[in-house]
Amino acid sequence: MKINENFLKIQSSYLFSNIAKKVAAYQSANPDADIIRLGIGDTTRPLADAVIKSMHKAVDEMADEKTYQGYQPDYGQNFVLEKIQEYDFKARGVDIDLDEIFLSDGAKSDSGNIGDIFSADNVVAICDPVYPVYIDTNVMAGRTGELLENGLWSNIVYLPCTAENNFLPELPKKHADIIYLCFPNNPTGMAITADELQKWVGYANENGSVILYDAAYEAFITEDLPHSIYELKGAKTCAIELRSFSKTAGFTGVRCGYTVVPKELVVNGVSLNKLWARRQSTKFNGVSYITQRAAEATYSPEGRQQVKDIIAYYQENAKIMLEGINKAGFKTWGGVNSPYVWLKTPDDMKSWDFFDLLLNKIQVVGTPGEGFGPSGEGFFRLTAFGSTERTKQAIERIQNFF
Repeated sequence: MKINENFLKIQSSYLFSNIAKKVAAYQSANPDADIIRLGIGDTTRPLADAVIKSMHKAVDEMADEKTYQGYQPDYGQNFVLEKIQEYDFKARGVDIDLDEIFLSDGAKSDSGNIGDIFSADNVVAICDPVYPVYIDTNVMAGRTGELLENGLWSNIVYLPCTAENNFLPELPKKHADIIYLCFPNNPTGMAITADELQKWVGYANENGSVILYDAAYEAFITEDLPHSIYELKGAKTCAIELRSFSKTAGFTGVRCGYTVVPKELVVNGVSLNKLWARRQSTKFNGVSYITQRAAEATYSPEGRQQVKDIIAYYQENAKIMLEGINKAGFKTWGGVNSPYVWLKTPDDMKSWDFFDLLLNKIQVVGTPGEGFGPSGEGFFRLTAFGSTERTKQAIERIQNFF
């Protein structure tokens, strides 16, 4: 009997699990402490009314033999896929076929599972700092080599995102087969222009690379920036896009997202669309009917306005954070086109030390930048997904303390 020993290489606990344990321990020792949580990017506003009504209706349908739904199509019902096609792509001048859209239980799952269709021998390029799932799932798959003393993996091509390059990655100097990009970025909150993104599309097509483009936060874009990589010329032959209803419509507890794999994307004569379709039909049994009706409702006239209002609520929180943190004397990034504010810790303090300082002194929780990778050391992430009242209180505490 053998196990997958790659699992032994990764940290025993996920970043946000570590944060939760620290906060729980502090709360246990200080039961009266009023802790404000601006760490994990979890939504807090109630689901849109149109979504709730649609889910209630779907539950009633499940209670009636005539309208009961069992197994769902592996890739999603057309009533959802058609709305995605129309509002997420066609409205932005992008033509995507229905059979290029694969509904799932979320972008986190897809970003981890997409590696199933690629060989373990592929060279992977990943931004640093970055959403931990990209690295951890490649460790599990055996693509990363060994962990070095500097915190980097030996076989990963790192794309450092630093204050010097305004936290936007530069094209890799070493060949990369698979490139992970996330814009607007988690954790830095930085967005990318069409011209800059076009450079990545050009690189991928010239070098036979595949871009895994995480657009989970596209709904927060307010400036004239691409919402989809497919708005760029040539992207369909080199890119897979991952989308999420979690941050767009507050589905963190409902679970729904989708991945787009264009049929034009062919590697060594093999269609990645067909490979992903086969993977999903084998390992995934489809999104629940109730959830699909909920997703559909986000595209109704009422749903679209209600979702827009919810996003505006979080955007206002981000503005409050950004302005308040700047007034407190911190250097910041993000906060525009994004629900995240990325800040430099004071006096080059280690990010976990800054986490402990905020928790112990003013009972505010954020996310240490080091948890997103070595280049995140000395930085800290705050999220706009709390309530406006609590966000204001947290910023007041930070301003009064610093």
